[in-house]
Amino acid sequence: QLQLVESGGGLVEAGGSLRLSCVASGGIFSIYTMGWYRQAPGNQRELVAVITRGGTTNYADSVTGRFTISRDNAKNTVYLQMNSLKPEDTAVYYCYGQRFGSSGVDWGQGTQVTVSS
Repeated sequence: QLQLVESGGGLVEAGGSLRLSCVASGGIFSIYTMGWYRQAPGNQRELVAVITRGGTTNYADSVTGRFTISRDNAKNTVYLQMNSLKPEDTAVYYCYGQRFGSSGVDWGQGTQVTVSS
């Protein structure tokens, strides 16, 4: 099972930027698809971005062009660079990992992102 620890959340003004990091341990990071979900109060958890073990990326329509997901397999870390932040991006952001060939998903504890208008 992969252990995931997120960091980088905080309070930022609209139009600002944040970079989230998620450090993984307990597994062979390079064979995991990694991604970020977010959940705002009263809303369901939604997929924000995903990056496969081969480096293919996919984004929610709402963040395309503003967010960039990347990974550094040497550091067992996945990143989410968030630019041009909007108040509607306010949520708890969760890192996840899914091992190749497995249906199970490992989750981080979440990091709060708050964007003020």
